[in-house]
Amino acid sequence: MSRPATTPPAETPRAANRLLMELKMRGERTTADLSRSLGITSEAVRQQMTRLAEQHLVTSRSVPCGVGRPAQTWCLTETGNARFPDTHAQLTVDLICAVRTELGDAAIDAVIAGRERDTLANYKREMAGVDDTEGRVARLAAIRTREGYMAEWSHASDGSLLLVENHCPICAAAASCQNFCRTELAIFQQVLGDDVTVERQEHILSGARRCAYRITPSFGS
Repeated sequence: MSRPATTPPAETPRAANRLLMELKMRGERTTADLSRSLGITSEAVRQQMTRLAEQHLVTSRSVPCGVGRPAQTWCLTETGNARFPDTHAQLTVDLICAVRTELGDAAIDAVIAGRERDTLANYKREMAGVDDTEGRVARLAAIRTREGYMAEWSHASDGSLLLVENHCPICAAAASCQNFCRTELAIFQQVLGDDVTVERQEHILSGARRCAYRITPSFGS
């Protein structure tokens, strides 16, 4: 007697995790986009996304696309984003609140300044021997990815470089004390050098899907 064909048990979770990662890294995507990126059929994508929607990990909407049927796009829900956790979130927030209550805002500023000094020293050490802007941006993206920020970089159409962080592993801490974000921008500027200008164009704490930084040659450099 022949047995009915079955999907290997690991296949569904693996495909689902790949789809969740694609939405995290790329943002809102159509079924066709996901099919091309992952190299699986559109029908397989639809089946997986239906299951993920039932688990409240993704949601969909219809987007007009000219003549014909609207395109269906998918994005992560708040629950889906929570699959990429904020590292030790509650403990960090509790510690910040305790320091602020017991020692005041000056102590918080001192802690952040110390973190900025240590981080800057570590980043500069890892940048040793990298002299060109593209190489520095690529190295910074690698460092940040290792730290959990899911960073990547690319060339922009205007000749600048774009550094993108698709996740913030310290989001709870940054929400509780936004000086953490201020120091990161300052660190990036110092690490990438005086011959470039670093501007934050998208910010997770402002409601964006990601943090994005544009790196352009400094005027007159």
